[in-house]
Amino acid sequence: MKIKNFIFDVDGVFTDGKFYYTQDGKVMKIFGDADNDALSIMSNYVHIEMITGDKRGFNISQKRIEKDMGYKLTLVSTFDRAKWITKNFNSDETIYMGDGIYDPLVFKKVTYGICPSNAFFNTKKYANYITESKGSEGAVAEAIIHVLDKFFGISNILDLKISQSGSWKKE
Repeated sequence: MKIKNFIFDVDGVFTDGKFYYTQDGKVMKIFGDADNDALSIMSNYVHIEMITGDKRGFNISQKRIEKDMGYKLTLVSTFDRAKWITKNFNSDETIYMGDGIYDPLVFKKVTYGICPSNAFFNTKKYANYITESKGSEGAVAEAIIHVLDKFFGISNILDLKISQSGSWKKE
């Protein structure tokens, strides 16, 4: 099986899944530090895309995902994700990482489903792989290392060399 796409839910996967509010509204989200480095490796092998259902916090996620990290972010309702993925991607070539109550519906439509250790308890029952790490604490990086091993035969990312341009290459 050839994997061509890796789609990530943002909230609860890249973040701790919590929304921080003041009387003025949503003010911040917590993102982890290792995930972007791992994405720079994975981007040599698959198309990467991020989705969020958080309308009120979209600008916060957009700042981190699009402006700081350089990946596309699309607003997709949790109820529409399975349909959106099958409309835009070949499901047989797609991995999805999510943590929410409705993500098992997406897992059923893609080749491989991953969730972080702090995912909703029922979601874990449907995932093909559950990271030991929590969202915002390296879950994305851990998932990427797992996928590189399972689908691309790269059992140790230290076997990859970084070029002067900042991209990773297989030795």
